[in-house]
Amino acid sequence: MSDSQLLEAMIGAAIEAGRAVYEHYCTGFEIQHKADSSPVTSADHAAERIILERLAVCAAQIAVVAEESVAAGRVPGPAQEFFLVDPLDGTREFIDRNGDFTVNIALVRRAAPQLGVVYAPARNVLYAGDVPAGAAFRSAQQPTAAPAQSREAIHARGRPPGGLTAVASRSHRSPATDRYLERYPIANTVSVGSSLKFCLVAAGEADLYPRLGTTMEWDTAAGHAVLSAAGGQVIAPDGHELAYGKPDYRNPAFVASGAWSAQPPEALA
Repeated sequence: MSDSQLLEAMIGAAIEAGRAVYEHYCTGFEIQHKADSSPVTSADHAAERIILERLAVCAAQIAVVAEESVAAGRVPGPAQEFFLVDPLDGTREFIDRNGDFTVNIALVRRAAPQLGVVYAPARNVLYAGDVPAGAAFRSAQQPTAAPAQSREAIHARGRPPGGLTAVASRSHRSPATDRYLERYPIANTVSVGSSLKFCLVAAGEADLYPRLGTTMEWDTAAGHAVLSAAGGQVIAPDGHELAYGKPDYRNPAFVASGAWSAQPPEALA
């Protein structure tokens, strides 16, 4: 299967999972808490089941690292190629019913995200990126509809002369984030949840997204792929591109930017 075919299969899986998530969002859901006290809902589990089933059909030979499977102790061994799945990124936003939640599917090769899909069913928008092809797009996508045929190419923009638009986490903004942003002339700051922050930068609607708290690889890989395919970058404290396949799948601090070079963040304490 070619990368373009695989990306289409990932898009189909994300839409189907997003449909299940949206049904729970509209009709009700159960909330539990994992060992780390973070919330998980019946929508998380339903979406992950769908994605795992679809990936098993189209790419059974590729390992899958999925958030709820990892929480249950099902962790595949190291691999040069693997999927990273967050079936419901922004669970707190989902519970709060503000619409800022996404379904994330990424393919990683040799520590770098290569294909990514970010689908926000409550906002009717899907983003996708193919890094080897250097192509990213978004489409209007209702959860009850077939995959949209009309797709708009998106591109990260260079540093604007009149000041930057920063995006910050709706749930996890910190004083460290504010200190980092003080390095730049910020004209506007937008608060948004989930992987939509990467996508706003990828679409040229924002310029800078610092995340100076802990995240997991499945939180970031799909958005990272979309941004990279659109010409942006995600930089770790060592000044290199954020890498994947770490032993615990835990990310350091990072800064995502458009088609210009942002200063690396400080390492997490």
